[in-house]
Amino acid sequence: MAIFCGSKTGKSEAYIHDARLLAGILAANRIELIYGGGRNGLMGIVADTVMLAGGIVRGVIPKVLMNWEHQHENISELLVVEDMHVRKRMMYEMCDAAIILPGGFGTLDELFEMLTWNQLSIHDKKIFVLNTTGFYDHLIKHLHTLADEGFLYGRIEEQVQLLDHPGDLLPHLTAG
Repeated sequence: MAIFCGSKTGKSEAYIHDARLLAGILAANRIELIYGGGRNGLMGIVADTVMLAGGIVRGVIPKVLMNWEHQHENISELLVVEDMHVRKRMMYEMCDAAIILPGGFGTLDELFEMLTWNQLSIHDKKIFVLNTTGFYDHLIKHLHTLADEGFLYGRIEEQVQLLDHPGDLLPHLTAG
């Protein structure tokens, strides 16, 4: 499972809380974590939590971000790649599905690239958005506007599964 999220923690403790809960769920269900390879922010919290629970964590970080995001040295595997494009492609190829947690421009870039790839049938992987305390409410509303105005192929609910709480992922894990 790939997780895309912030290299910062944000202002709400709820983001940290949900990141830890989600990481615990992944580890308890023996789901390998694929993430951006950083040790800062929500990324680092998720990786640390999975590792502490005995899970497997694979990070993918581009050379340019090694100082910016401070690569994580204590994970199962860290792959250093040439650039951001290779990072996104590799992470998406390595995963079975992806979860979006709160984050900034990079997180949104990753979400929209995955949505585009699915729409173009380059990939067909489930995409989940963890909407901690309504963080993504405005974005979800805008996605519905894109659909309502005829700019999307299919319904947004077919392309993105919204999760209000980390535990909402559990039925999707057992659904296979």
